[in-house]
Amino acid sequence: MGGTTLISEVPGWWVKFLTAVTEQLPRPGEGFGKIDQTTAEKWSKGQKALKKVLATTLLPEESEKFALFVDLGTIVVPEDYIHDTRLDSFSKQNRKKFYYYNDDITDANFAKATTKLVPGRKLRVKVFKQIVSDTTTSEERMAFLESQNAVLTGAQGASLVFEQKRDELPKDCWYLSFDKKDALWKDADGHFRVPNVFRGRDWGFYLSSFRSNWVGSHYLLCFCDQF
Repeated sequence: MGGTTLISEVPGWWVKFLTAVTEQLPRPGEGFGKIDQTTAEKWSKGQKALKKVLATTLLPEESEKFALFVDLGTIVVPEDYIHDTRLDSFSKQNRKKFYYYNDDITDANFAKATTKLVPGRKLRVKVFKQIVSDTTTSEERMAFLESQNAVLTGAQGASLVFEQKRDELPKDCWYLSFDKKDALWKDADGHFRVPNVFRGRDWGFYLSSFRSNWVGSHYLLCFCDQF
């Protein structure tokens, strides 16, 4: 049958489950508990995101490795923001505010950013903490960000957090802003480097290896579109 599932092979309990889910879906309309055409069409086109939402809601939770640390609220990409020159202009305007600033945080090195931000875009920024005693890998952290439907902003996103939300960042923490591995800068030793802002008594703008085993003091910046 080429992998086709026969109706007779579908368990009865699943048919009941499907009926129950369908009955609880929001009905067309406006206002609380209703769904409008624009929202419905967005979900229809975003099957991957819809699948994740349903799985997160309906399936048993896996052992959690991360939990919310602080909600920074919304940042807005400034009207004078130019993505291709963002990092160099940020360095000129803010470098003296940092005790340490990695010279390799440049537009040339991070030109392949997954998300090219544009003026006016609103992003909700949350910081997540690691809640397991063992170390976590970059792959695990990227998987968690994917589960949150995160927008990957890399070094550019980290610079915006410093610019708009630095006073809300707790001290003695590293705040990592991930991007896809191939979008990160690769140094002469072949290490892909993850941008991160440190807040202690002073500030630092660092680059750490994607191969690192991360610990509890390495917090995770999570950017999501704010509609």
